[in-house]
Amino acid sequence: MRPIQMVDTKTQYQKIKTEVDKAVLEVMESSAFINGKPVHDFAASLSSYLGVKHSIPCANGTDALQIAMMALGLQPGDEVITPSFTYIATTEVIALLRLTPVFVEVDAKTFCIDPAALEKAITPKTKAIVPVHLYGHAAPMEEIMSIAQKHNLFVIEDNAQAIGCDYTFSDGTKKKTGSIGHIGATSFYPSKNLGAFGDGGAIFTNDDELAAKMKMVANHGQSRQYYHDMVGCNSRLDSIQAAILNIKLQHLDEYAAARRKAADFYDQAFAGNPKITTPYRAAYSNHVFHQYTVLLEGVNRNGLKEFLAEHKIPAMIYYPVPGHKQKMFEQFNVASAPMPVTDWLTERVISFPIHTELDEEQLNFISSKILAYINQ
Repeated sequence: MRPIQMVDTKTQYQKIKTEVDKAVLEVMESSAFINGKPVHDFAASLSSYLGVKHSIPCANGTDALQIAMMALGLQPGDEVITPSFTYIATTEVIALLRLTPVFVEVDAKTFCIDPAALEKAITPKTKAIVPVHLYGHAAPMEEIMSIAQKHNLFVIEDNAQAIGCDYTFSDGTKKKTGSIGHIGATSFYPSKNLGAFGDGGAIFTNDDELAAKMKMVANHGQSRQYYHDMVGCNSRLDSIQAAILNIKLQHLDEYAAARRKAADFYDQAFAGNPKITTPYRAAYSNHVFHQYTVLLEGVNRNGLKEFLAEHKIPAMIYYPVPGHKQKMFEQFNVASAPMPVTDWLTERVISFPIHTELDEEQLNFISSKILAYINQ
């Protein structure tokens, strides 16, 4: 049996090695390492895949969120609502820009932002909402967009963990996550569902004016060379990463199907066990399983993690300290905010290996060891 990893990028690469190596060598031979043809090709391919007018590649997912907020013209003190139960990058950029993060609860089943909690948190200072499509499951975008329209708020989708996910609206229409809000942002960190061989990110929108601003922000605020119309930053995806991503984008739906197949195996293995709740799949979201995250009840979580490590099975406890309890946000006096659902989740979630290269032998071994510990 092959060694088990949380994400097996090496085996994934071996399957597309010929295409990738050729594309990388072409960039090397062209010497157009920055803003070369592969960057423009990838941006066009990504726009086509997502069904959006504009895709702007950048250096990483954190930059993507920052560029989005800068382009919206948010001012210091403006409030931005986001879930506390997520990776720190989502909220870090809010504070970095001297905006005010407002943390709200998530749904206990989907792990995504709770629309009721979101609407209750809106004040006259609220200017934007940043829903996170966590672990590969879509946030309830139809409700979120309705709330945003009602209160005249911007929506920036954090799509770092759910690229390729389809959202189905109540009328049956479908859109890709990241294409529903005013702006979508994603990361191409190597472990993501669409991962580069280094860092990378992108922002997408259907708004021509916002697209122009985001391009300027990402390129030192330039409208044309040496003419800087606004304060910007330097954030770009290099040509080698773009060339690799353009190849991997062609396989993204195939990768999602492989992840769902692995998730289905786990679901069946754990079905009916009262101590483990498998990931919820809302009818509106075709989960792409960036992570396979379960809820444990009456199980020593750290003990399980250590037991699996002894058998060379990795497992992760993501976001054990939610945003509102992080020291970096002390200035906002949010630590005392009641977050019973978030606190409950941080004590119970654990993620098991899931990626495109898991085979049945590995899945059998992983699930059998998990059950052996849980049922002892």
